[in-house]
Amino acid sequence: MSRPPLRPLNEMNLTFPALSENERFARLAVSGFLSVLDPNIAELSDIKTAVSEAVTNAIVHGYRDTAGEVMMQVRIFKDSRISIKIQDKGCGIPDVAQAMTPLYTTSPEEDRAGLGFTIMETFMEKVKVKSKPGKGTTVILERTVQGKKRL
Repeated sequence: MSRPPLRPLNEMNLTFPALSENERFARLAVSGFLSVLDPNIAELSDIKTAVSEAVTNAIVHGYRDTAGEVMMQVRIFKDSRISIKIQDKGCGIPDVAQAMTPLYTTSPEEDRAGLGFTIMETFMEKVKVKSKPGKGTTVILERTVQGKKRL
């Protein structure tokens, strides 16, 4: 018997143009929304870094210099669990498992190429990636926030 999906205690949904300058906006929006959980500095830095990697992937790899939008949903659940969904309607990923292999890249000319998913997995408890070529990619980042008061 399947359980009904958990209802979030709070939720934020944003849609913004896939422009590199909006990566910073995404980090700040997530940081502000999660402030109610009173995350410690290390947690907040980890979450913002993972969000930055996911949003940058959507902008740089999802749209490949074409116009598009990035959708971001941030949810807070009971016991300070969070879920951050970052979605694009770009080119998609033909082989998600290969794309998540450390150092695999479709852009070898970039400085940190091939580390985005590895960084996300390092800083979050769970990373889920769904993608269809020509339809886009969805990345879901999950973790529990311990917060300053709960350490």
